Amino acid sequence: MERSLRAARVATYVYFVLCGTLMGAWVVHIPAVEERVGVSHATLGGLLVLLGLGAFAGMQVAGPLTDRFGARVVVPAGGVLCGAALILPALARDPWTLAGALLVFGFCNGCLDVGMNAHAVHVEKAYGRPVMSGFHATFSVGGVLAALVAAGAASAGLTPVASMAAMGAAGVVVALAAVGALLPTAPTAESTGSDSPGETGTAPAVTSGGAGRRIWLLAVLALMVMLCEGAANDWSALHMKDVLGAPAGTAAFAYGTFAAAMTTGRLLADRLAARFGSMAILRHGAVTAAVGITFVALGPWMWAAFTGWALFGLGLSGTVPQLFSAAGHADPAAAGANVSRVAGLGYVGMLAGPAVIGWLTHLVALDRAFVLLTLLCAVTAAAAGILRTGSDRAPRGEMAPAGR
Repeated sequence: MERSLRAARVATYVYFVLCGTLMGAWVVHIPAVEERVGVSHATLGGLLVLLGLGAFAGMQVAGPLTDRFGARVVVPAGGVLCGAALILPALARDPWTLAGALLVFGFCNGCLDVGMNAHAVHVEKAYGRPVMSGFHATFSVGGVLAALVAAGAASAGLTPVASMAAMGAAGVVVALAAVGALLPTAPTAESTGSDSPGETGTAPAVTSGGAGRRIWLLAVLALMVMLCEGAANDWSALHMKDVLGAPAGTAAFAYGTFAAAMTTGRLLADRLAARFGSMAILRHGAVTAAVGITFVALGPWMWAAFTGWALFGLGLSGTVPQLFSAAGHADPAAAGANVSRVAGLGYVGMLAGPAVIGWLTHLVALDRAFVLLTLLCAVTAAAAGILRTGSDRAPRGEMAPAGR
């Protein structure tokens, strides 16, 4: 059992890297696809909304299917479909075909995303200790891998079509190769010896109407923290360049600082959650993020901005994994459906973040618009007590249930 559980954990890492790599492969080829199709930045921005809508739809479909048929069916299927669909944007010749390609690719990516997160919840439950944040850290590794492969392909003279086709085909092979190590079904409390990571004994699954309301509250919190993450992705470099007057090369390090801090935080968050509890990770992480983005919003110096982006990334790093895990552990029989709700609404926040900040810049300066992110982080910290209820993770040695 121990060996098969370790294999399932490794396979989960593989699918997270795969998902990050396939999405990263699309991201790094956006300029080439935009040029091939001949659309403006504004038109491309509108088309990218379809990618998000497709992903949201895929998440809602894959969640219940994972609960019904198991991760061993849904996760590799999502990986195969996502790998196969990667070539579609590269083949698009006009805005209409690109719209369809992004809708399909987003749908397939959403299926893989929710399936692998639901499986990660089952692996975490079987381990009896926090492992979710580590999975999310490897998603970022996939993005770096995609950038390196794309750069190598370009140096070798491969066209974007050939590069994306090769990466998609490799993704299909990897998705099929790792399937044998996946857990076939969700482990039960009886088989794992505990109802949630870090707890001893068993407890009944949460299936009441109150639990349903709690899932949607977790989803709203996911929307808020992922809105903050989306805003950082698109506006960090522009803030350094336009507000603080940094050269383009220096400004790019703003996002790099945020991303590096987030990856580092996710590598550390599992150990911290095991020791202090998931509610502490969410609450103190949100407070740290609030302090960081306040530095960015109010600080007139570059060093303050870099410090702020680092604190922002470090604070946000552990929040999303806690919320996903709490949703999955609330009811093991409906882990996929619950994760799909939280992940889906969170993804809406990720897409909305850049647009919301952009809209606010019509009213206030860009740095002052970031105050909204401070408020969202503060609300998240205040609401972190929601993780105290239900059958989620508790700190080691603590019998009372605590949230993720």
